[in-house]
Amino acid sequence: MQTAKTGQIVWHDLFTGDRDGSMAFYQKVAGWSYQVERAADFAWGGGERDFVLALSDGEAGAGLAETPAGLPGGWIPYAEVSDVDAAAALAERLGGETVRPPFEVPGVGRNALLRDPLGALFGVSLSRHGFPVPRRQFGPEVYLSNGAVFPMAFYAGVCGWQLPAVQPPEQTALPIFGPSGDLVALHYTAEPLAGSRPGWVPNIKVTSPRSARDAAEALGAGWTEGFAVPNAEACEYFLIAPDGAPAALSRAGTGSP
Repeated sequence: MQTAKTGQIVWHDLFTGDRDGSMAFYQKVAGWSYQVERAADFAWGGGERDFVLALSDGEAGAGLAETPAGLPGGWIPYAEVSDVDAAAALAERLGGETVRPPFEVPGVGRNALLRDPLGALFGVSLSRHGFPVPRRQFGPEVYLSNGAVFPMAFYAGVCGWQLPAVQPPEQTALPIFGPSGDLVALHYTAEPLAGSRPGWVPNIKVTSPRSARDAAEALGAGWTEGFAVPNAEACEYFLIAPDGAPAALSRAGTGSP
């Protein structure tokens, strides 16, 4: 059954080799606070473990965990779908791969971890909780393709996404819309981060992108200029955090540049 969340990015996982260091980094850069929950059967590795929820402006849109065995570190976005099992099966027929078959997260919902045709990790989720889409904490997700063609057929089938009917020539960033016509993601064709591979980057909202960039740099992060898309939110900077995970910064509300 479709809901208002269907096709929206509803969650992010950060897999990191230094969870405490990543928590300190995003607390300083993005102003995040944290809530630690004890899982009786941890979704990524089993057993009884702590799971860290990242909160901003009253929203919980991300979790931080030590990188599971066999998976790379970095950010993974999750899109809401009406049927996780059907979405995972369709992903394989559209040239993707199921990295982790559908699984239950008690009190949260049902998830699956996929890999798209360009190799980017991507999750699908069917929520069983009342948390809203975290639009105050995150802007539209960013896909870095490094010049490759965005795998539109894959995401159209799995998530119901679509590109604009008319695409301006030579535009390096294109908006991607969800089933309800809402902006959910931005496809950026250039390579803003040296050596980066195609993949998803969270677009973290901050009051002052430049201040956040300076704070990140002081903590050892690398950065480069972002981009603007007509009628969409600008990604003002790209970061490579000290743990190696890329992220983007965009403005939330008013404030100094």
